[in-house]
Amino acid sequence: MVSGKPKISVIIPNYNHSAYLTQRIDSVLAQTYQDFEVIILDDCSTDSSKQIIDTYRDHPKVTQVVYNEVNSGSTFKQWDKGISLARGQYIWFAESDDWCENDMLEDLVKGIETDQDCSISYCQSYCLEDSGKIRFTSFHRYLSEVVDGREYISKYLTLRQSIFNASMAIWRKSHYERIAKDYMTYKFCGDWRFWIELANCGKVHISGKVRNYFRKHANDVSGKMYKSGLNYLEDLRIYNALIDNSYIDKKRYRQAIKKFLKEYFSSRHKIPQEVRNTIESQFSDIRYDGLGDKLNLNLTKYRYLLKYRFQVTKRQKQ
Repeated sequence: MVSGKPKISVIIPNYNHSAYLTQRIDSVLAQTYQDFEVIILDDCSTDSSKQIIDTYRDHPKVTQVVYNEVNSGSTFKQWDKGISLARGQYIWFAESDDWCENDMLEDLVKGIETDQDCSISYCQSYCLEDSGKIRFTSFHRYLSEVVDGREYISKYLTLRQSIFNASMAIWRKSHYERIAKDYMTYKFCGDWRFWIELANCGKVHISGKVRNYFRKHANDVSGKMYKSGLNYLEDLRIYNALIDNSYIDKKRYRQAIKKFLKEYFSSRHKIPQEVRNTIESQFSDIRYDGLGDKLNLNLTKYRYLLKYRFQVTKRQKQ
């Protein structure tokens, strides 16, 4: 058993990932940095996950194994449950279908402890298919960098989501009491909202090392959401939260909304009509001028905004 308070609490939330669980847990236990506990949460899996988890129950690093009797329906509610059980100074959500290099924790702990105001420390990641084919690899131009939280939100969590996989990062548990808990009300983008709130609590350490493996597969929840188009509803909700909480300025919000509209209209024809109607009913809630102002523009005018934006971009390139 882990004696005393560990430096890190590793939370492994699982639902029907029996095919990946052994590799996930073994990659955690093999870390060169060993001051951690492991908390395994199973959300009422219907595959052989329980049998696999039970083989690790008596491992000295495993302090908690919790089997839900009813499926929670939310990865983010599982995160909250794991946090309530955690004793560590830092938290690592080691998603059950990912894995990592053996020195990942060592690198991230070194990074977060370079500055006492650091809230998050994360590394770069491969994104792979089940076949092992690499879809993409994230990149940072510095081997190690610490960025102010508000600057990080504007540069790395608005027009893009640089922490796109929870397994990439560790974070300071003491900051959890300071953040909004509405991330648990999201189906898809709760992690994005979560990292925004944490970044706002302090600074962010970015490691340029690629130490994480993010797996994309047929049972991946995010892939299903993208296909349905429902992610656009939550995207807009987050952009509005960013400007309403003054996490970004008006200019950045405009850029984000234009990007959002461009992406939506480029895929609109693939989205079911009922979902399109729901998404477009939310357009009137866009704070296009910031400071809480709302423009009740119709669909045609939004298309015009996009057309205007493309013309400006084309002229700038010329």
